[in-house]
Amino acid sequence: MRDRPVGHIGPVAHEFAVWAPDRTSVGLVLGGPDRRTEPMTAGTDGWWHASVPEAGPGTDYAFSLDGGDPLPDPRSRWQPHGVHAASRLVEVEPSPADAAWTGRSLPGAVIYEMHVGTFTPEGTFASAEERLDHLVELGVDFVEVLPVNAFDGTRGWGYDGVLWYAVTENYGGPAAFRRFVDACHARGLGVVLDVVYNHLGPSGAYLDRFGPYFLGENVWGPSLNLDGPGSDTVRAYILDNVTMWLRDYGVDALRLDAVHALRDARATHLLEEMADHVASLSAHLRRPLTLIAESDLNDPRLITSREAGGYGLDAQWCDDVHHALHSTLTGETQGYYVDFGDLATLAEVLHHPFHHAGTWSTFRGRVHGRPVDLLRTPGHRFLAYLQDHDQVGNRAGGDRLSATLSPGLLGCGAALVFCSPYTPMLFMGEEWGARTPWAFFVGFSDPELQVAVREGRTKEFAEHGWGAEEVPDPTAEATFEASKLDWSEPSREPHAALLGVYRELIALRRAHPELTDPHLAPVRVDHDAQARTLVVHRGTLRLAVNLGGSPATLPVAAREVLSAPSGVDVADASLTLPAEAFALVRVR
Repeated sequence: MRDRPVGHIGPVAHEFAVWAPDRTSVGLVLGGPDRRTEPMTAGTDGWWHASVPEAGPGTDYAFSLDGGDPLPDPRSRWQPHGVHAASRLVEVEPSPADAAWTGRSLPGAVIYEMHVGTFTPEGTFASAEERLDHLVELGVDFVEVLPVNAFDGTRGWGYDGVLWYAVTENYGGPAAFRRFVDACHARGLGVVLDVVYNHLGPSGAYLDRFGPYFLGENVWGPSLNLDGPGSDTVRAYILDNVTMWLRDYGVDALRLDAVHALRDARATHLLEEMADHVASLSAHLRRPLTLIAESDLNDPRLITSREAGGYGLDAQWCDDVHHALHSTLTGETQGYYVDFGDLATLAEVLHHPFHHAGTWSTFRGRVHGRPVDLLRTPGHRFLAYLQDHDQVGNRAGGDRLSATLSPGLLGCGAALVFCSPYTPMLFMGEEWGARTPWAFFVGFSDPELQVAVREGRTKEFAEHGWGAEEVPDPTAEATFEASKLDWSEPSREPHAALLGVYRELIALRRAHPELTDPHLAPVRVDHDAQARTLVVHRGTLRLAVNLGGSPATLPVAAREVLSAPSGVDVADASLTLPAEAFALVRVR
C-alpha cells in the first residue's frame, strides 16, 4: 500500500484517494467559485477514489465523511490557509539538481540544529538560505531542521504537527522548502529533517475521523496504531511519508523524534521496517540516506545492524553525554541530572556513550539501559552535544549555557564534544555563545488551549523547582520574538572569539584523522577530580582540559601544539593550562 495513488503527486493529480475504512460514504469537496461535492467510489481495503480531469495544481479540495463537514486530506502536501481549511494540490517532485548531488555520509560529519522560525528575524526558509554561508564557513556538514510539517497557529517548535505531509505555510510552504534543500546542497550541506511519528498536536488533528490511526496512549496523547487492526495502512502512512521527504524533497536524513514512545508489539518493529525501507530507497537513489533516532532507552539494538539482529538505524542522540557535560560544567544535579555531575562520570561517557548501561538510574527509580559493545559499535552512531533544542527549550526561561558559563568553559565544553569519538551536533547560536534565550512557545488561537498550555508548563516546571514567575508565557508572541537569534552578536566580543574557537575545533577535526576515528575501545580519558582536569587520549593526540578556576599542570608530554590558549606552558613532560582552558597537542 506504500504506492497508493495520492492526488497531489505530479501527473496523477486528478486521481484522488483517501483511506476511510469505517465510513459508508465519502464526498470529494472541490473548492473554487463553483464549489461542489463529488461522490467517491469505495475500493478495496477501505480506500475511496474519485477521478476529476480538470483538477490539478492549485485546486482546493477536502473530504466529507458520511456527509459531515469538509476535512483536509491526511496526505495533504499544502495547507495554505491552515490545518483546519481545505487542502491544495501542489506538485512536489525531485529537483533536477538531485542528479548531481551525491549526498553526505554521517561518519566524520558535524551537524547544526536549526529552528527555521527563530534562526532569522523573518523566520522563513528564504531568509534561512541567506545565512547558509555562515554554516559553510563554520565547517558543518549537515543542517538539521526542526519539524516543518503543518501545525495550528503562526508559531511553534514544530512538535505539534498534525498534517505530516504538508510543509507549514509559516515558513514559506512546500516549494520554499524544496528550494531551501537545493540551496543547502549547492553549498555542500546535507539536510536532516526532524520528523514526529509518535503523536499529533492538540489542534487540527483529524486522523481519527478517517480511520483507526490511533491505539493506546503515550505521554503526549494517543499513540499511532502500529500493531492493531488496520495498522498495515497506518504503517504505510508513515513509510510513505519517509519516502516523500527523502525522495521528493531531496532530504538526506531523518531524525526520528522520541522513538521510545512508538508502541509496537509486532515481530518486526516499525523502526526495523523503516530502516529496511530506507536502505532500499538509498540503493535506488544512489546516495546515502540516514536515520537518526532520539531515544531515552539506552538500548544499542536501535543502532545495531539488521544483520546482527538490531533495528538497523544509523545513529541516535546520546543524552548521557549531554547530561554529564551540562551537570559537570554548571553544577546542576536536580531532576534527571541527579546521577551526573562528577568528573568521573564525564570521563566515562567520553568513551562509553551510556552512563546508565544496565545500572541504577535514580531519576527513574530502576535499573536502566544496556552496555554498548565498544569493540563492535562505532562512535559515529552516537550524536554528542553541549546543547540542543530540548535541553535549552525545556528550561523554565529557555536560558542557554552562555547565560551562566564563561566563554572559557563554553570553549572547554565544545572541545570535549568535537574531540570525542562521537558525531558532534551544535544548536543554532551556540557557536558564538548567543545570549538570546530559546524558550517554549506556541501560537494556538483557541483561548482554552492557551490556558491549558500555560498551566501545564507552569506545573511541569514547578516539579523541577522553578517558580511560575520564571516561566515566560509560552502563548505570548513576545516569548517567540525573544527567542530569535541576534545576528549582530557574532561580530562582537566575546562572541567573535568563541566563534573562532568553534571554527578552529571543526577545522582541527577535519585535519586530523584521530579526531574522526570512530573506534571507541582505544579511547582513554584520565581525570583529576580535585584539580578538575581531564586528558582525552585520541591516538597520538591529547586533549587537555582544565575546568578549574586556577592554572593546572597536567602530565602531558607535548611534542607539537595544535591548539592552545595564550598563557599555556609546555615543558618536557607536562603541560600547564590557565584556568578554564583547553589545549590539543600531539605527543609523538
